[in-house]
Amino acid sequence: MNELKNLIKSLSSEYFEEVRAIRRHLHQHPELSCQEFKTAEFICKKLDEYGISYIRGVAETGVVGIINGINPESKNVALRADMDALLVKEENAVEYKSLVPGKMHACGHDVHMASLLGAARILEHLKNKFEGSVKLIFQPSEESYPGGAVRMIREGVLKNPDTVSVIGQHVINTVDIGKIGLKAGPYMASTDEVFLTVKGIGGHAATPEQLVDPILIASHIIVALQQIVSRNANPIIPTVISFGRIIGDGRTNIIPDMVSVAGTVRTYDESWRRTIHEKITHMAAAIAEAMGGSCEVKISHGYPFLNNDEELTTKIRSWATDYLGAENVMELEARMTSEDFSYFANEVPSCFYRLGIRNEQKGIRSNLHTSTFDVDESCLATGMGLMAWLALSRLNELKHL
Repeated sequence: MNELKNLIKSLSSEYFEEVRAIRRHLHQHPELSCQEFKTAEFICKKLDEYGISYIRGVAETGVVGIINGINPESKNVALRADMDALLVKEENAVEYKSLVPGKMHACGHDVHMASLLGAARILEHLKNKFEGSVKLIFQPSEESYPGGAVRMIREGVLKNPDTVSVIGQHVINTVDIGKIGLKAGPYMASTDEVFLTVKGIGGHAATPEQLVDPILIASHIIVALQQIVSRNANPIIPTVISFGRIIGDGRTNIIPDMVSVAGTVRTYDESWRRTIHEKITHMAAAIAEAMGGSCEVKISHGYPFLNNDEELTTKIRSWATDYLGAENVMELEARMTSEDFSYFANEVPSCFYRLGIRNEQKGIRSNLHTSTFDVDESCLATGMGLMAWLALSRLNELKHL
């Protein structure tokens, strides 16, 4: 495997300029969830250039490539990259700045796709040196419910041939360039969206005795629901209830009839998750009723929590250490952000790890989902090479089981 590792590193260097150009093209032409038609067309064009077969139109805009090694039906490992951008106006003064007003790859999905295309080219070059096959999953709509992963699974992305593991890579701004981070077991939270419609009786703000104030009711509900975390949650189960949108369209002297509130619920336990939904529904309705109004509660069920398979992640940590060096493989803490990669992890043993993109000297440190997010593009060499190495390491291990 040492010879193969050195060859992968050499090919990563050789293909770097092309992969960087791919990333820049994708960054300049972002498309939102479920709208990744031109992105898919571009990916297919690249796969055609590399001589890699694929299926397009999976989950409408998704693309699934396949690289067949020796005895390709014997075992299959998948590599996944997400495709969609965000409604963020880019503020970076760079030559590859988004050309689409108000839309931006602010979560690094351009890096993910470019890295996977680079890994694909490497694996195609090496197809006579490994047993089994590698699927290339270019997944749409990670940023919007219900997400592209669950739809691709329903449409058979893990079948024909059966996939034994899925490996996902995602950028992170808190890890330096040339390094990666990972965590075995529960790593990212489940996520649900909460929508409250609080109704009262509006009117002149100077006559509160004639009104049922939905703004006051909504305020009491929001404060009360925070106590689910502080007084009902088991302290060892991470839980977040946050509200980020309140619309009460009145004036300084007008109380509206209705207030809309929207927020998110995140945790790591499915049973407790269901309990939270029940408590939110009952508490919000009861508080509103006690104050003379009403509250309709809608909870949009989102992604499950992401669980990195313990055994596979331990092996990936070892393979990554072999490829990058122990000093460049970090242990991460669990986080309350979410990912629909969790659906893949619920189907087969999978691992979702983080690619470092931070470079303090270049001022590259902005958080994901911000208008100044960017990456040190040298991460692409690490990204494509490591993905190829991990896929082949997994296939080689399976050969000896």
